[in-house]
Amino acid sequence: MSATLITGGLVLEEDGPAVADVLVVDGVVADVAPDLAAHGAEVLDASGCWVGPGFVDLHTHLREPGGEYKEDIASGTAAAAAGGYTAVVAMPNTDPAVDAGHLARFVAERGAAAGYVDVMPAGCLSAGRRGTALAHLDELWEAGVRLFTDDGDSVEDAGLLRRAMEYLQQLGGVVVQHAIDRGLAAGGHMHEGTVSSRLGMQGVPALAEEIVVARDLALVRLTGARYHIQHVSTAGTVALVAEAKAAGLPVTAEVTPHHLAFCHDDVATTDPVFKMMPPLRTAEDRRVLRAALEEGVIDVVATDHAPHAPHEKDVPFEEAPNGVIGLEWAAAVVSSVCNLDAETFFTRMSITPAAIAGLADHGRRIGPGRVANLVVFDPAGEWVATTTVSRSGNAPYLGRPWRGSVAATMLRGRITSAPVGIRR
Repeated sequence: MSATLITGGLVLEEDGPAVADVLVVDGVVADVAPDLAAHGAEVLDASGCWVGPGFVDLHTHLREPGGEYKEDIASGTAAAAAGGYTAVVAMPNTDPAVDAGHLARFVAERGAAAGYVDVMPAGCLSAGRRGTALAHLDELWEAGVRLFTDDGDSVEDAGLLRRAMEYLQQLGGVVVQHAIDRGLAAGGHMHEGTVSSRLGMQGVPALAEEIVVARDLALVRLTGARYHIQHVSTAGTVALVAEAKAAGLPVTAEVTPHHLAFCHDDVATTDPVFKMMPPLRTAEDRRVLRAALEEGVIDVVATDHAPHAPHEKDVPFEEAPNGVIGLEWAAAVVSSVCNLDAETFFTRMSITPAAIAGLADHGRRIGPGRVANLVVFDPAGEWVATTTVSRSGNAPYLGRPWRGSVAATMLRGRITSAPVGIRR
């Protein structure tokens, strides 16, 4: 028998947060109550910490198969565990792209072998992410895929997207869109605005995102399909999401830590670590994104963890690939820049993303009989990020102070990150 007693934390129970101890036995929560006895269990002191369901990321690039020199499933999921995650959804823009059942099973099996977090593969919407024919949606569904996306590219063919929506609406799957119009974004490296003008650099207008979302929402009205918008970056998109929700459409949206933390003013340094797609927008867009997350117009935080090898980012800004890593710092960023109480924090980081992905054993409030997929998070812990578990280091968070740190991550009762304050 293995047992761990987490003591003195603010625990997200069924009726809300309360100070209590959590006894975990053989991977399951055995009891939640004040002043529990250890009975030989390992003891983790969670005084001053929040104890809740492990974080769930709907948007992780693990790069395997095909991009292992940037990241592989083992290194990426180790970074996820260090950041408090117990489950991640792996994006399918690998080489080969995950457009068939056997490829989805490969990703899931590699995640299980690594053992840090549960890995749920997303599947492509189109074959090879080429946007010309549907992927093997039935095979992917049978392999356990529930989220479908051509992430890295938008599905431009509205007829193809409609067919995908109609098919997945019948199955209950989620259509996930990387909303960037290729034509409007062509040649752009950062947000089209005052900073791009000052630098003489071609920009990506906010409309490149908003026009895709507006079109897709019309298709959602037609088909009734569940629809999830990745990495929302503009105030205009937030307004479209709010309107869609008010109309009762089955729409959800995510925001990344980097769009919450930074804006296009940070890109003025032309440091490639700030290059991503969609680009960092204005300070006003950032303010609206933070408010939308606090209010629930934006449903979840998703990292868009996108590793690149050092030699790929160590080039002039215009030549660098888009993307930053973020699994290890997402919770700290949210804690630092947003005003969320414990219940809302876990709703955005754990409960709602698990519900969107259909992960029954994740994102559950803590109670007896539930699988012990947990995180202990210190909302007041101040620290400076200096290292990363990821194989890549393209992180704008490094060298900066943050408030809020992960003390321990637990997957089915087994601690998968370096715990703080544990004793035998």
